[in-house]
Amino acid sequence: MTVVTRFAPSPTGFLHIGGARTALYNWLFAEHHAEYGSGGRFLLRIEDTDRKRSTEQAVNAIYDGLSWLGLDWDGDAVSQFSHAERHAGVARRLLAEDKAYKCFCTPDELREMRDAAREEGRSKLYDGRWRDRDPAEAPEGAEPTVRLKMPQGGETVIEDLVQGPVTVANDQLDDMVLLRADGSPTYMLAVVVDDHDSGVTHVIRGDDHLTNAFRQVQLFRILGWDLPAFAHIPLIHGEDGSKLSKRHGALGVDAYRDRGFLPEALCNYLLRLGWSHGDDEIISRDQAIEWFGLDAVGRAAARFDADKLTSLNGHYIRQAGDAKLIGLIMPSLTESLSGNLADDAAGRLEKGMAGLKERAKTLIELSENAEFYARTRPLALDEKASRLLQDDGKEHLGLLRSRLGALGEWNLEGLEEATRDYAESAEIKLGKAAQPLRAALTGRAVSPGIFEVMEILGRDETLGRLDDALKGHK
Repeated sequence: MTVVTRFAPSPTGFLHIGGARTALYNWLFAEHHAEYGSGGRFLLRIEDTDRKRSTEQAVNAIYDGLSWLGLDWDGDAVSQFSHAERHAGVARRLLAEDKAYKCFCTPDELREMRDAAREEGRSKLYDGRWRDRDPAEAPEGAEPTVRLKMPQGGETVIEDLVQGPVTVANDQLDDMVLLRADGSPTYMLAVVVDDHDSGVTHVIRGDDHLTNAFRQVQLFRILGWDLPAFAHIPLIHGEDGSKLSKRHGALGVDAYRDRGFLPEALCNYLLRLGWSHGDDEIISRDQAIEWFGLDAVGRAAARFDADKLTSLNGHYIRQAGDAKLIGLIMPSLTESLSGNLADDAAGRLEKGMAGLKERAKTLIELSENAEFYARTRPLALDEKASRLLQDDGKEHLGLLRSRLGALGEWNLEGLEEATRDYAESAEIKLGKAAQPLRAALTGRAVSPGIFEVMEILGRDETLGRLDDALKGHK
């Protein structure tokens, strides 16, 4: 059997971090069966039946976010709204088979029913008053909804692949609305019809949909359709155990991209939020596809840790190829430096990236740390760097400039030896000599190894920057 999963977001905002994890789990499950089983497909369905809240901008954000994460879907993305007539046709079939009925309750009547049920502590909010009533008794001109005749006795049991067996008494379930008074299908009807028509075999989603599943299971059964397997994943909470929100760092996928996170780092982190493979923390895409299964998804809510995600991102930056990183940060460098981008910026970054990426946890940090390589002269010095060139720092810099200018071979070993010789002759520690150099050459008090920096900048650029700093600190 070919496994078919689906991700079915509502286009009412950005692709939330929880939605991204749901999409990832669905994608991995399908990919695992495509690679190691009898076949797998991952479908994308935009659940846009709520026309007032659905926007094209949100749809594009979903496409963009999934593409950035590398979660490619099979076939074309489907608009649920485009199938509205198919959904309505199923409801009309149920009505003709006496498996559904017209309900003529007014909004005021429904409100009274809900208030009474809540006051009495009942979960069933609709009392079924039109279930067996003759529609001829309806007020003239009233527009009915269409409700499903749910079973009134027994239990509904879901053998959930994550939660285990879950049971609800059928007398706790309302006769759910299939068609609104204006004839439009409800979400509950549309989901079941689309899952059936798409051949979905596994419904993997957040456990906030578990209560919906009981009603959807009954609709599948009443229609005589095969049930998909259900797997309801615990939601993601904040570090404090409360519902995940922006204050916990729960942003849209696009925000993490804008803040300099790599998609492979975010996917690795989301994968481990609720799923595990022994003690493995760093898991490649190929390993995730091979290892992923629903049996390893935990039942407890995972807790989002922004610091852990940032640390993991730093790991992926260190492991990334230098050329890839240069390509990722060059647009931001070009923008931030405007007309001050050096002609040889890419060449310097290529030589210096190994040292730069060891210190960065995001692409934004990497870009900021790389500016001193990419910038034209004269270099601006920050406050800490300026202090390093005060008092005897400027004097040491001037004397070092003379020694460095006299060097024959311009390489790391020679540069370090010349600086050490100067420090020894001046009876100062190496740092007292190296720090003014760092300030003048990078504009900062912290950088990769200063001898490496000088070698990468080359003789002319290094001496020129030293001269600029000396002139600027008279």
